[in-house]
Amino acid sequence: MKFIDAGQVADALPFSLLIEALATSFANPGIVPLRQHYDIANPHGGRETTLLMMPAWQAGKQIGVKLVTVAPDNAEPGLPSIQGIYLLMDAVTGSVLATMDAPALTAKRTAAASALASRFVSRPDSTHLLMVGTGTLAPQLIQAHMAVRPIKRVTIWGRDRHKAEAVADKLRSLPVQLDVATELQAAVSQADIISCATLSRTPLIQGAWLQPGQHLDLVGAYRPDMREADDDCIRRSRIVVDNYQGACKETGDLVIPIQSGLLSPSALAADLFELCGGAKVFQRQAQDITLFKSVGHALEDLVAAQLVYQRLGAQDVM
Repeated sequence: MKFIDAGQVADALPFSLLIEALATSFANPGIVPLRQHYDIANPHGGRETTLLMMPAWQAGKQIGVKLVTVAPDNAEPGLPSIQGIYLLMDAVTGSVLATMDAPALTAKRTAAASALASRFVSRPDSTHLLMVGTGTLAPQLIQAHMAVRPIKRVTIWGRDRHKAEAVADKLRSLPVQLDVATELQAAVSQADIISCATLSRTPLIQGAWLQPGQHLDLVGAYRPDMREADDDCIRRSRIVVDNYQGACKETGDLVIPIQSGLLSPSALAADLFELCGGAKVFQRQAQDITLFKSVGHALEDLVAAQLVYQRLGAQDVM
């Protein structure tokens, strides 16, 4: 059995195809149990490592399981913060069809889910994207948003300006104006779409900075004690999530406002299952501020893995 490496996974998942595959599957999902989430103490004094186990399956088709770790302190030794593996199996025989690089799969499907949500709730004429964060997800999110909106300018902000410049340099071949911001507040106020993918424990985006008509895409804050946006962002926004169950339990961007009484789960406008399946229609007003909170869903991984397997061909991965 051949392992499908990160480069092969990335090449097999153009956003034009992956976004449509996700839309189809959110409308007709298989079985997706709530993912298992374990925090593992670091005896050396650093932040905890998180172990995620995410299964999903479609009866008569395939089973997928993702095993990944998130180690927030890995930047210092120069290691990726997300590492792991994805197993794709035949649901009838139980045979393992393929194993593949999970971080590459995760980056692609996460960015595609944000773009899918943006297609439903951001302004169709959005041309200026602000990318907050300089990690692995940043280039993927930029390209995914470009696949659904007529982005002409991309501004990148990070705590480390050199890392922001490195992301910009990596993307110079894209047909957009690329620049690096030094002041986050000014950059937020000027953008149409603000995409955040960080490991911040405290809010980076202040609701007071937001302008009518903007869309906020929150991808980080994967734990209940982490936040990328403050209470004012929550108060001012119409909020869509990828799935209610995970969003109301796993991310501090929503858990903390829910616990304080600021936000009721019933106030969430929709999730991707409802939007893709047609159970709800999101009617955007010109002055609305919209917010998509991504927590990740095992269905996204299964769809992406199936697409990789289909596009590479069974003969290329066995």
